[in-house]
Amino acid sequence: MIDESENMSPSALRDGHRGSRNRLSGLFGPVVTTFRADEGLDLDAFGSNLRAHLAAGMDGILVTGSTGEAALVDDGERERLLAMARGVVPADRWLVAGVGAESTRQVVQRCRVAASIGVDAVLVVAPHYYGSQMTHAALSAHYLRVADESRIPVALYNIPRYMHFSLPPELVHELAAHENVIGMKDSSGDAALLDSYLEARSPTFAVLTGNGSGLAAAMASGADGGTLAVGLIATSLATGILNAARAGDMALASSIQARLSPVNSAIVAALGVPGIKAALEMVGLHGGPCRLPLLDLDSRGRETVRSVLAAAGLVEAGAPA
Repeated sequence: MIDESENMSPSALRDGHRGSRNRLSGLFGPVVTTFRADEGLDLDAFGSNLRAHLAAGMDGILVTGSTGEAALVDDGERERLLAMARGVVPADRWLVAGVGAESTRQVVQRCRVAASIGVDAVLVVAPHYYGSQMTHAALSAHYLRVADESRIPVALYNIPRYMHFSLPPELVHELAAHENVIGMKDSSGDAALLDSYLEARSPTFAVLTGNGSGLAAAMASGADGGTLAVGLIATSLATGILNAARAGDMALASSIQARLSPVNSAIVAALGVPGIKAALEMVGLHGGPCRLPLLDLDSRGRETVRSVLAAAGLVEAGAPA
């Protein structure tokens, strides 16, 4: 079959992908990648999780983000995951692909594949292996080439925990003016830095927080929503915060945040992907094993997760870990 998109200009194809979803907003789920015991993909479990997340009220799905063990997934596997997701995520929800890589050339190629599958947008973490050389000029050249050549819209991704630096606010403001850069996810947890990014918001550039412990505060400051690993585990709490904030009821948003923050801090921030996968199993979804070198939680870690979930009312107290 001929892919007619290959003959379309990047701008024309971007317009087709945008559809009625002109703005990134709401709650996005950075879904886990489900593996079998032999470390192969478990696509049945992956699809089951997607359907459950969407039914719970997710506005969008992010495949192969940090929570999806993106650094441990090869390009062929990424393509299979995206194809599965495209068959599950309806047209009125966002499907976003994490496509970051150390090579600008590789990011562009991943964008091309994502567009051919019908993905709505890509999330691009900054290259960081050569961190000391990732100057403003280098990062600008990287993102501008990606934005120019991508056939689908681009979102920036700031996660200092893994990048070991932050995207300069001046760079974000510069890139926000590009017609194909539609927003960013900030997982810094730094309120002042987030505020500097929020200054770049416009009718065409949205800012999402990636910090589950700061969702209410981010919404109060003007964020458009969140892409939250903790939202996979506690979707009702995250959507409750968003709805309360949108209604101007920050007292209620803060009250719900008080229940969500310990889950985020003790499971997502402290235990990472292994903790998230264990928690998903406990709330009735699919987590499954991590891919080496990540190690699954031991019994003590699982008990910690169980206790935190029980305290938040997400599982029954006293149930086995």
